[in-house]
Amino acid sequence: MAAARLVGAGPPDSAEAHPDADRVDSDLMMGPKQPRNPISRTRIEVVASRSVAGVGVVFALQALPIMIAQAPVRMPVMGVLGPLLLGLSLVAVVVAAVTKVGVRASAGTAALFYLAALLAWPLLMRDPTAVLDGKPWLWYVCTIATACAALAFPVLWAVIYTLVVPTVYGVVRSTPSGGNADLLLSSLDAVYAIILGQVILIIIFMLRQTALAVDNAQSNALHQYGNAVRQHATEVERVQVDSIVHDSVLATFLAAAAAGSPKAAELASGMASEALTRLNDAAIVPAGDDSMVRFSVLSAQIRAAADRLPVPFAVNECEIDGLRLPAHASEAILAASVQAMVNSAQHAGTPSFEPDRTLTMSGNAQGGCTITVADTGLGFDPDQVPAERLGLRISIQDRVASVGGAVRVRAAVGRGTTITIEWPPAIDGRPE
Repeated sequence: MAAARLVGAGPPDSAEAHPDADRVDSDLMMGPKQPRNPISRTRIEVVASRSVAGVGVVFALQALPIMIAQAPVRMPVMGVLGPLLLGLSLVAVVVAAVTKVGVRASAGTAALFYLAALLAWPLLMRDPTAVLDGKPWLWYVCTIATACAALAFPVLWAVIYTLVVPTVYGVVRSTPSGGNADLLLSSLDAVYAIILGQVILIIIFMLRQTALAVDNAQSNALHQYGNAVRQHATEVERVQVDSIVHDSVLATFLAAAAAGSPKAAELASGMASEALTRLNDAAIVPAGDDSMVRFSVLSAQIRAAADRLPVPFAVNECEIDGLRLPAHASEAILAASVQAMVNSAQHAGTPSFEPDRTLTMSGNAQGGCTITVADTGLGFDPDQVPAERLGLRISIQDRVASVGGAVRVRAAVGRGTTITIEWPPAIDGRPE
């Protein structure tokens, strides 16, 4: 669709293109490829916390009827307050596991409440000398407490907890208020709880270490991939220039050498002009090259790219007389601007909602140019963009930074996206 051209308009206030295009390709119009989701420390933490919460619900439901049955032998006030606090802490663990917020804090609180309840158990009995019929209901929550400790505490403290708490339970079990079990039975209960707690701790620790190693490997791989992408882009451009040299320039030389008539000479001249044009458009221009491009040419190229997109962009263009940019900077700004518009076209709207999109091209205080691609679409949270997503970082930010420019991204979920490309950047290194 054709883009509307509004000369002299200022930049919009709403925001910019979505960063999910992770393809760095010579064809910027192609759709992104979705990478496979990697294993990560965050995912392992979610799986571990939700597993502990699920098991905790099962064991808590198992302990509930026994707790009710043993309620008459406990002191009225504290006999209700203790189980209530412990129950609320377990509910907090479940909520935190579901929402993925405050998991360690809630798990650590539950583990400490359980230890306090265990220590206070003999003191809260109506008659401490009376023998309890059966095991204290705290036995069924012991595994939950050690699992919460494995989630919340550093490894050393978690190991200490999984050794101390079952031992305390074994001591309580041997008292009249704990059922007056003999030494062998109370020891077996304690050893069983220690083994189970240590197994849970080892599993969680190994999963965390494995996920950390995978995350480090992924980070290194992405770094190497970014370098490989840049090298590949350079190689692609070199091959393109080589093909022009061999196919156009060499053919021009052959035609000129064989020219035996005015018509043949005119044909060779035309071939030479075409070869020079293709070389000028495709060659790699060093950063120190004197070749310059008028801003009007760059803005026309960006406008033409907007016209080729399947969604409309309102174009606000301020005329800048006499502004020229180095060829390599012009190429980078053009590619980054097209990528930003493609991202907006792909990700800002939905089948039932088409946002307003704006392309603004103007000058800046540094004597250069500013390109702003904005939309009022779905937006995104820049802090939540996965590391493996390379579209915004490499295709736009790194590309512009490599020619001495800067990119600013302003985006929020539901409030649109704005990408501002500035060359050269402001004195403090940030776009205005």
